[in-house]
Amino acid sequence: MEHITLLLAIVIVTALVFDFTNGFHDTANAMATTISTGALKPKTAVAMSAVLNLVGAFLSVEVAKTISGGLINEQGIQTEVIFAALVGAILWNLFTWLLGLPSSSSHALFGGLIGATLMSVGTSGVNGGVVVTKVLLPALAAPLVAGLAAMLATRLTYRIGRNTAEKDTAKGYRAGQIASAGLVSLAHGTNDAQKTMGVITLALVTGGVLAPGSNPPMWVIVSAGVAIALGTYLGGWRIIRTMGKGLTDLQPQQGFAAQTSAATVILASSHLGFSLSTTQSCSGAVMGAGLGRKGGVVRWSTATRMFIAWGLTLPAAGLVAAGAEFLTKQGPWGIAVTAALLVGLSAVIWLASRRQPVDHTNVNESGEPAAEPAGVVTAAIAAVTPPPVGGPSSEIAATIPAPGPGEPTAEPARTATV
Repeated sequence: MEHITLLLAIVIVTALVFDFTNGFHDTANAMATTISTGALKPKTAVAMSAVLNLVGAFLSVEVAKTISGGLINEQGIQTEVIFAALVGAILWNLFTWLLGLPSSSSHALFGGLIGATLMSVGTSGVNGGVVVTKVLLPALAAPLVAGLAAMLATRLTYRIGRNTAEKDTAKGYRAGQIASAGLVSLAHGTNDAQKTMGVITLALVTGGVLAPGSNPPMWVIVSAGVAIALGTYLGGWRIIRTMGKGLTDLQPQQGFAAQTSAATVILASSHLGFSLSTTQSCSGAVMGAGLGRKGGVVRWSTATRMFIAWGLTLPAAGLVAAGAEFLTKQGPWGIAVTAALLVGLSAVIWLASRRQPVDHTNVNESGEPAAEPAGVVTAAIAAVTPPPVGGPSSEIAATIPAPGPGEPTAEPARTATV
């Protein structure tokens, strides 16, 4: 580390700041359902997620190698390009956090790298094949695969428990939700923390500290893991609130199926080096679980807003990064102006968020939105889905069947809104 220059040190710190924003931006992926059902208290949930994100950062480096040695060509790329890319990714993360939009931190980073590289050296600096096979195709496939897996898992879960009263399985599914949420957090650490590792490694290669193709050094792995864990512990309460009340209504069985399916997809992609979006995977799984129960409704208006945000993330972050790279190309004064703009705009966004603060004390206070009528897709799938024997009725908030003579009255099952 003795050869690290001042500019390279600034880039490393900026990368860790992005990692920090990634942590609190994506906490909702693992913990929104668990918090809204009351399976865990909010602060306990984010603390558990933070620890498991840190552990997950040490499990693999395949995704880091995809970014550091595959997405863009290392030859001819200056350290300033990576700084500009991080500026674009951080500002998009903060802007969508302010709006409570669960957009993809991964695509913000990819868009920043691509936009800054195109501004710096043109199309020759971007490996189009890698972008398509390891970024765009996984972005399309992951929500579909996770959604299908969650839908099938939900049906299987209800079928297995068809002869068991819900009150007898409540504790089990509560424990299952906690375990599956932990698995999602672990998977998030193996995938998203590595993206920052890859960026820092790429910066070290462009700065001449590491040879091309090198794996991330241990200090990079540790610092990236700690940064994303700290961000996760702070909790992205604004996005947790959005994820906790808009997309669909889930019972504990569905929450367990959704989280387990999403974690499986994320862990498999990390092993293969596919740098997918954990946000998209988890959202797809939640929608699949919503469709897996007869009578379940996916609020497609909310889903559509999420799809639009997903589509805008990569080009928007790329445009901001391209503008930042235009400034950094002007020399030291351009780098200083870019850094000042990053700090200033970040402060403005934070001050704007203080007007209506959201934290662990009020994350569940806002009422649920009015139920949206079932759309064509929901109605079609629900029509061909046989009701689980002994499971919930076609109502959104299922209740336990009426007890027989002499049996104690059971409380209604809690319904999580995600």
